[in-house]
Amino acid sequence: MSDLLVAENIDKNFGVFKALNDISIRVPKGSIFGLLGPNGAGKTTLIRIINQITMPDKGIIYFDDKKLQPDDVHYIGYLPEERGLYKRMKVGEQALYLAQLKGLSGSEAKKRIQYWFDKFEIGSWWNKKVEELSKGMAQKIQFIITVLHEPKLLIFDEPFSGFDPINANLIKEEILDLQKKGSTIIFSTHRMESVEELCEYIALIHQSNLVLEGKLTDIKNRYKTNSFEVGLVTNKKDQLLLELKERFEVSNASFKSLEDDLKLNICLKKEDSSGDLIKYLNSKANINHYVEIIPSASDIFIQAVRQNS
Repeated sequence: MSDLLVAENIDKNFGVFKALNDISIRVPKGSIFGLLGPNGAGKTTLIRIINQITMPDKGIIYFDDKKLQPDDVHYIGYLPEERGLYKRMKVGEQALYLAQLKGLSGSEAKKRIQYWFDKFEIGSWWNKKVEELSKGMAQKIQFIITVLHEPKLLIFDEPFSGFDPINANLIKEEILDLQKKGSTIIFSTHRMESVEELCEYIALIHQSNLVLEGKLTDIKNRYKTNSFEVGLVTNKKDQLLLELKERFEVSNASFKSLEDDLKLNICLKKEDSSGDLIKYLNSKANINHYVEIIPSASDIFIQAVRQNS
């Protein structure tokens, strides 16, 4: 898969403060790429550099196989965390104005706005002022303005902020649909459940440094500990627990079950395989629960940040 966006060795300083330190990322075409990190890590600075709102002190951004150019702003849609609509301007007029700034003709802009307003069932909002809208309603307008010109690259910074669960799911489905239609998406969020649902690739920035980057499944494989969550039905719980502790690294587990079972996390030694564990457990008890423990995006985020603090 080729890359739509490549950042190479990006540095950015604000006075004596280093916001980004030698950051390099690759965003594959057609992917949803999670840009992650704690508050103040440098994510927004990198996003602002990609949008040419600010310039790097060192390094190069490549967009669609060439060095990023000022006109490339027409091929990028950016939904910032700090939203910016004109509160006293009418919704329809504002959407039309901002769409034309992105290069659309007046007639084409109006046609696309009408399509999205009909899709979101908000046609009656055209003559409302932004200050008359709730935060969630204004968010919908800002989302529409971001995607209206059908850019190659979409950058969403906390896109679900201000939405109730129903509208958050609506926006999530639209993001997935935009990807299916060919958009490449950079997605910055603190909601790790959204990363699990949406992102195929991630980069984690912490204290201005790149800590992790790559395909999420590959990163999960690197963070696996060869551990399994098991539920065992036996009338000799105490005896079995002692035997297991002699052979494996064992701790208590917590999961829902209909059986009065022995619930454990079992970490295997390097010489043991999952097949060995199943064979051994089957000889000792009835297995009614057996799941490999795969680290979540949240687990990886916390572990990587702690290791690099």
